[in-house]
Amino acid sequence: MWQKSVLRCKSSGTSSTDMSLSHFFLESQVLAEEAKDRFLLDLAENDIHHARVLRLVPGEHIAVIDAAQDYFECEIVSFENNELAVRISQRLAQGRRLPQLTLVQGIAKGEKMDSIIRQATELGVGRIVPFESERSVVKLTGSKAQAKLSRWSAIARSAAMQSGQTRIPEVYEPKKLPELTCFLRQAVAVVVFWEEAAGGSLRDFILRSSALIDEVGGLGEFVIVVGP
Repeated sequence: MWQKSVLRCKSSGTSSTDMSLSHFFLESQVLAEEAKDRFLLDLAENDIHHARVLRLVPGEHIAVIDAAQDYFECEIVSFENNELAVRISQRLAQGRRLPQLTLVQGIAKGEKMDSIIRQATELGVGRIVPFESERSVVKLTGSKAQAKLSRWSAIARSAAMQSGQTRIPEVYEPKKLPELTCFLRQAVAVVVFWEEAAGGSLRDFILRSSALIDEVGGLGEFVIVVGP
């Protein structure tokens, strides 16, 4: 049985993919199942708009992550009437498999939470779990919580496309503190950021966790907790 490592440390940064290609995510289409050499990408309306903003033209290449989480480089054959036709150039390697990183984030006020979602996505976080703590200024319930979740999910999707991530992080509905135990229980390691921490640092946590990463063979989940 694995042994959980917990460290409190002071707040103090990456994963990267090929930034030269514009990235698009497919929700239901699996490219390996396409029988024809040339086919249409089943893109969401926002993604079609994004492709138009990029002014993509035939001959350009894009990166496509399909519903099976397979990663392809595709050549654009045509882009007319909101239909983007491509052919597969090559299947791309996903790189070394790493443990999933989950950010448990205390809900911030104003637009700060939008920035946190965006930047966490750019850094390769796999899951983002907003939570309300005793000292949280923002309290979200009902339709207000759903509206925020929809906004945060859209921000995560956009940030994943723009930063070249190979997956979109899942953004959860805001949780109460007791509801977080399920995320912490299954973690290989947990780091809690606390401004009054003494002796610990993010570097210490990373060095201590590197042995755990090798031990779990790239599997498992690491949790970072930040909040008031």
